[in-house]
Amino acid sequence: MTTPVLAAVQTDIPRPEYPRPDWARSEWLNLNGVWSFRLETEAQDAQGSLQNGDVQSFNDEITVPFSWASPLSGIGRNEKGIGWYRRSMNWKPRVEDSRIFLRFGAVDYACEVWINGTHVGAHQGGYGTFEFDVTSVWMTEAENIIVVRAEDWDHNYQARGKQGYGEIRGIWQPVWLEARPQTYVQHAKFHTSIDGQISLMTRIVAQEAGAATLRLSFGDCAIQHEAVFELTEGVNEVKTGFVVQDPQLWSPETPHLYEGELCLAGSFGEDVIHTYFGIREIGTARFNGREHRWITLNGKPVYLNGTLDQSYHQTGYFTYPTDEEMRDEIYLMKRLGLNFVRIHIKPEEPRKLYWADKLGILVMEDMPCFWGNPNESARASYEGEALEVIERDYNHPSIFSWVMFNETWGLKTDPQSAGLTGDASQPSSYLPETQAWVREKYHWAKQIDPTRIVEDNSPCNYDHVETDINTWHFYINGYEEVRQHLHEITAKTYPGSDFNCIGGNVQSDAPLMNSECGNVWGIEGGAGDSDLAWHYRYMLNEFRRHDKLCGFVFTEFRDVTNEFNGYYRLDGSDKQFGYEAFVPGMTIADLHAPDFIVLDAPPCQTVVQGASVSVPLLRSSYSDAYHGQTVRLAWELSYDNLGTRIVAEHGAVEIEWDGYGVNALEALTLHMPHQDAVAVLGIRLMSAEGKVLTRNFITFDVRSGDENGVYDAEGGFVSVPVSRFEEHTFPYMWEAVQGAKVNGGEAGHFVYDVQLPDHESQAMIGELDILFEASAKRLLARNVEGSRFRNHDINFMHGASADVEYNPNTYYMTDDEQHASRVHVLVNGEKIGAFVLADDPADSRGVLSWHYQPLHNRLDEAGSYGYLCQAQVPGRLAAKLDRERCFRLELQAEEGGLSLYGRNAGRYPIDVLIRYR
Repeated sequence: MTTPVLAAVQTDIPRPEYPRPDWARSEWLNLNGVWSFRLETEAQDAQGSLQNGDVQSFNDEITVPFSWASPLSGIGRNEKGIGWYRRSMNWKPRVEDSRIFLRFGAVDYACEVWINGTHVGAHQGGYGTFEFDVTSVWMTEAENIIVVRAEDWDHNYQARGKQGYGEIRGIWQPVWLEARPQTYVQHAKFHTSIDGQISLMTRIVAQEAGAATLRLSFGDCAIQHEAVFELTEGVNEVKTGFVVQDPQLWSPETPHLYEGELCLAGSFGEDVIHTYFGIREIGTARFNGREHRWITLNGKPVYLNGTLDQSYHQTGYFTYPTDEEMRDEIYLMKRLGLNFVRIHIKPEEPRKLYWADKLGILVMEDMPCFWGNPNESARASYEGEALEVIERDYNHPSIFSWVMFNETWGLKTDPQSAGLTGDASQPSSYLPETQAWVREKYHWAKQIDPTRIVEDNSPCNYDHVETDINTWHFYINGYEEVRQHLHEITAKTYPGSDFNCIGGNVQSDAPLMNSECGNVWGIEGGAGDSDLAWHYRYMLNEFRRHDKLCGFVFTEFRDVTNEFNGYYRLDGSDKQFGYEAFVPGMTIADLHAPDFIVLDAPPCQTVVQGASVSVPLLRSSYSDAYHGQTVRLAWELSYDNLGTRIVAEHGAVEIEWDGYGVNALEALTLHMPHQDAVAVLGIRLMSAEGKVLTRNFITFDVRSGDENGVYDAEGGFVSVPVSRFEEHTFPYMWEAVQGAKVNGGEAGHFVYDVQLPDHESQAMIGELDILFEASAKRLLARNVEGSRFRNHDINFMHGASADVEYNPNTYYMTDDEQHASRVHVLVNGEKIGAFVLADDPADSRGVLSWHYQPLHNRLDEAGSYGYLCQAQVPGRLAAKLDRERCFRLELQAEEGGLSLYGRNAGRYPIDVLIRYR
C-alpha cells in the first residue's frame, strides 16, 4: 500500500514560531531557512576555508532545521559524515550592550561553531538543546558569518534512539539568535503542589555582584510575586515561593496552564521570560486496603490509556514541518480518548510538549538509547544527554514519567545476536555491573527530579532492577492467549515476587502497568498490514478485568515505514474500526472511558439457536465523577436478518456506582434467536442525566444446524457453499478462511449450478431472490507472486523494508483508500442485477473471518468481509425456472475482482443463498 507524501510547506522561513514557548524571550532572530552546505562522507582534517566561511567551499544548499537525510532538507542523502553549514546575516539587538546567544534546539551528533572565523564552542549529543554566548565576536554593525560543523558517524556509543525510520543527521531542530541583558535568568524550575504551594528554583548568571528583583506575574496578573536577591558575580542559585489561591489543577480533562512571565530587574536592565506552569502532582498510592498501588494524578487514581509515539514524519523524519502538525498530533490522540502518550526512545520537540501541556495529554518520555556495549564511552554519552533532557523538559506539566532505558537495548555486553526485543535468550549478557549502573541512573534521575515517576528499564525480558512503576511488554494475538497471559502476569505480581526482575531483585508494591502491547509481533512474520480493531477491543476488555492493572501503552499511534499497527496511517488519515456497526455511536474512545463495563466473555462464541447464555459483567472505575450516584446499564441483543436489523431482547439495570477499581456485577442472561445469525450484545453505561459514559459489545455466531440455514423470512432456502463453483475464469483464484471464502483477482466470473426443490416438495416457485456477501478483491503481491516470510529482527528497528504485500498475514485494514469493483449477476446467461462493491474491507465487522481463524499466530484474511447483495429474478425467468427447477448462476466481476464470503466468513452467516416462495 502506498501513502501519498505530504506536500512540502511553502514558507519563507520554515518553523517560524519561537521554538520554546515554555521559555521564550521577545528579542530573537529565527535562523531557519536556506543555508549553504557541504557534506563530506569521509573524515577529514579541519579545513580553514570552511571554518572561515569561504563561500566557494560550500557546494550545496540545505533547508534548516531538517536533517540532511530527510526530503524537506533539500539534500535527502542518508549518509554518515560531516555536514558543514554556512549562514551570513546582520542583526543588532534593540538594547545596547545586550548579550547575544546562538541557540540550537538539537544537532546530531558532535557540533562545533565558528562566528566570523572564531571558534565559539562545541557540543556533543544528538537530542539536547545548547547555546553559545557569541557576544564578544558578534559584529552589530556589519555582516556576520556563522559556520556549523556537524559530525555524525553513528558510533556505537552515541545515544541514537530509534532513528532507523529516518536519520536525524546534523541540525534537526530550530536555530536562533537571542538577546539578553548582561545579567539574566539561565533556567528555572517550578515545583507545584495541589494545595497551591509553588516553589521556584532559579539559576541566574550575573555579570557583576549587586541587588536584583525577580517579579512573577501569571494568570492575567491574578498571581503576583516579588523577591529581592543579592547576587554574586557568576552563577547564582536562588529560591523563592508563592501560593496560588483556589488553584486550578492541570489534568488531561482540564489542562489549565498559568501563563505569564518572569522578570529579573536591576541596574543591568530587565530580562523578561514568557513561560507557564501547571499545578499537578504525580504519585502512587494504595486504596481501600489493597496491597498494590495505582498511579495517581492530583491524589486520585488515573487509568492510563496510552499509545507509543515514534514521533516520525514522512518528509521531515523526526522534525515536523509545521507547528500545526505537532498540535494536530496531540489532537489526534485526544480524539481517540487517550489520556497519555509514551514518546519512544527519544525526547520530544519542545513545541510538541507545549501542545501536550496546552491540549492536555500525559507524557511518558524515554531517554534515547545507544546500540553498542554499555562501556565507559557509552555511559558518559548517555548520562550527558539524559541530564540535558531532564533539565530542558522539567517544567512541562504533561510529563509524568522518565523512562531511563528500553528493552535492555544497549545494556547487553557482547550479545551473540541483537534481537528485536533486546535479546531475551541471553540474560547473562546483562552483566551485574550494568544492572548496578541502571539502578544508579534510576536513583540519579529521582534525585534530579523527585516530582515524577522514574522507570529503570521498560522491559520485554522481565528484567527490572529497581523502579517506581512495574511495567512489561507483550505482543500476543488470540483471545485465550491474551487472557491467559494477563492472568499469569497479575498472579505473579505482588510485593516480594521475583517475577519481572533480574539479579536477585524483587518487586515492591509499585503500580503494575503495561508499557507496550498489541498483536503486531505476536503473529508469525509480523502482522503485516492487517486489521487491529478486533484484537484491540478484546485486549482492552481483558485489561480492565484486572484490579492491579492501571494502564497500557498500545503500539502504536501511527503507522511507520515498516510497522502498520497504528491507530492512524502515517499521513494521519483514519483507519475504520467499525465499532459503530455493533453499538450505534460507539467509537474507539468508548474503550478508553474511565468508567467501564467489562463483558467477561470471548469476543465471539458459537452457540446453538435458541440457547440461553450467561454473560458475566464487571465494573471498572478510575474516576470519582459518578461515585455515589446511580448509573444505568442499558443492553440489547440484536442481529441482522438478511439485511434487516432485529432487536431480539433488551433491558436496563440500575447500578450504585461507587469506589475505584474492579468489582463484579450481576451477570446478564441472554436468549439467542431461533435462526442463523451473528448476534450482538451491545451495552451502554449512562449517567442519571442520560450521558453515555461508555459502550461495549461481544458477538455470537448462532447456528441452526440446517445445511441450508434458517432465517426469519417467508419461503424456503437453498444454500450453495461459495467454494462449490463449477468453473471460474479469474487469472488469480484462491480460497481462504478454511474454504469459507473464495477470491478472484482481476476480471472474471464464478459459475454455480443451482438445484431448486422439485415439484413434489414445492408445487410452484413464484419468486426467487439471490443473496450473497461479496467484496472487491484487491490483489496483493503475494496473491500474484507468492508470500514471503521476513524475520522481524533488529533490522526492523533500523528501517528495513517490511515487504508488506508479500507478508501472508497482510490484508489491508479498512481506511480512506478504497478499492472498488462491480459485480454482475446472471441467471442462465441473462443479467438480472449489478452491484458496486465499494471496497475490499477488513476490520472488526468481519466477525466470522476472525472467529474461524484456525491459528492464533497466523492470519488468513482475518477480519475481511463484504456487502450483502440481493437480486430478484424477473418473472419471465422465474417461469422458466419453475419448470426446469435448476439454473446456472454466474457472478461476473469487472477489473476490481471479487471475493465471496460463505457461512463461516465475513459479516453475514450465509453462503450463496437462493430464497424461493
